[in-house]
Amino acid sequence: MELPLYLTFNEFESRYYDHLEKWFEKYSNTNEVDYLQFLANLYSPFLYYSFANDRLQADATIQIKNCFFPYQEMIGLSFCIGCENEKPGRSLKRMNHEFEWKTITMMEYAQYILDRINRHFLMHNNKNRQNVLDFINNYQIISSREGAGYCVNYNQHQQTLPFLKAYLPVDGQTVNIAVYRDFIFSVVQIAEFIDQKLKDVHAFEHMIYSKLKSEAKFKVQINNQFLTICN
Repeated sequence: MELPLYLTFNEFESRYYDHLEKWFEKYSNTNEVDYLQFLANLYSPFLYYSFANDRLQADATIQIKNCFFPYQEMIGLSFCIGCENEKPGRSLKRMNHEFEWKTITMMEYAQYILDRINRHFLMHNNKNRQNVLDFINNYQIISSREGAGYCVNYNQHQQTLPFLKAYLPVDGQTVNIAVYRDFIFSVVQIAEFIDQKLKDVHAFEHMIYSKLKSEAKFKVQINNQFLTICN
């Protein structure tokens, strides 16, 4: 069963029991904890644990490769060769490109995907006004390399689909900044709602807060160990 990701707390809260009922209809041998675990996994990627505030905070970002040729301005190259999605056989294959990891917001990522889809519509003369959402997971559109810039990892892209389905417009050229701001504000409220439900049934180990705090502590320990070895 595919549960939608909601961008506002009010909408999430109002649909909670409707989806829970459908969940039980489909998975008769499960309970509400299973449903809450699914929701926790759905919203956790957009959150992190803050040591300073001892609470969850929004972190709707993604790491992506930004591909470029080191001297592309001088030699006039405008395409990226050798990215992980690139098919062999391209011209100038012997020339090595470079890339750097860049962290961008999910709003920026969504706009990038929307631009690629609209470019596809333009190239293929989209007279039938096809739905943007029908193309958000089209391999050729998402993974093709037509110029230097972001190099999308198609497997990583799969994890962004719930957000893209909720956020991208059916048609149009730009994403809605106000809607994104609502999501950044609401995702913490949604997580706290899920965690409270888990508290009510004493399933503390499944709480988003507990899991992200544990992951954050583990990362600190690993970093400290690395620094100790280096010194």
